[in-house]
Amino acid sequence: MNNLLLNAVDHYAQAHADAAGVAITPFDGLTIVRVTAPSELQHSIQKPLVCLVLQGVKHVAIGTQALSLSPGDSMLITADLPTASQIITASEQEPYLALALDLDLQVITDLTTAMEAAPVQAGVSVQTKPTEKEIATSALRMMELLARPESIPILQAQLVREMHYWLLVGQHGPAIRRLGWPDAHIRRVARAVSVLRTEYAKPLTVEQLAASAGMSPSSFFNHFRKITSLSPLQFQKQLRLIEARRLMLAEGSSASHAAFTVGYESASQFTREYRRMFGRPPAQDTQEVKRKTHTG
Repeated sequence: MNNLLLNAVDHYAQAHADAAGVAITPFDGLTIVRVTAPSELQHSIQKPLVCLVLQGVKHVAIGTQALSLSPGDSMLITADLPTASQIITASEQEPYLALALDLDLQVITDLTTAMEAAPVQAGVSVQTKPTEKEIATSALRMMELLARPESIPILQAQLVREMHYWLLVGQHGPAIRRLGWPDAHIRRVARAVSVLRTEYAKPLTVEQLAASAGMSPSSFFNHFRKITSLSPLQFQKQLRLIEARRLMLAEGSSASHAAFTVGYESASQFTREYRRMFGRPPAQDTQEVKRKTHTG
């Protein structure tokens, strides 16, 4: 089964992946990754998802956690979390291959309501487990559906529901099940994160974000930090810096233009915070990434 899935992912990625090795599929929430060389450290803020690693090795740091993902591992992320990741084993002959599916909170709620009560694992926002046979089978069925694009609108909902069911009854179940309760703190914080993701360039107060979560400011601040490992201000800052880096690398924006676009009022402050996060000042960082991309 794993060989069938690996071959299906490799075949699709070779045909559809962009220059970064990422293929956004017509199947909602399904992304394929194929990378043929070890990567630089990549910063992002992940949405809740499950990621199946099929080939190669990737290291992921989330807060104080350091994870190593190898073939046959699946990583579950149940909250919007800042990550620093790096592919360390990949080559032309054996590329890093992975499949990721965004978690659908409404599907989890529906399934949790329909299923008998089961333990909920509190406080776990990310974990890795060996990929179970049922999960791999569901993933293969999704990949097979990509070859029949006219069938995707008809069948994708039931395949997403099937994948979420096997996640809930499998090893990831206790961690994912808490997403099934709409009034859970993790779901309330997710509403505020949605606001931050869409309005990160605007000045936002803790009080505004707490109101969107339906919580008091003090309770919101504490739960936000516990779930995401960052304060709301730190979270917004990382969103701004990640988007600014994308603007410079993908669209050729100058550092000052990127800084003001994402909400900074001071170019010097932007440079300081950029260097603190990415290890190099903006111009040097983008030049170095482009040089390595060109020579690679």
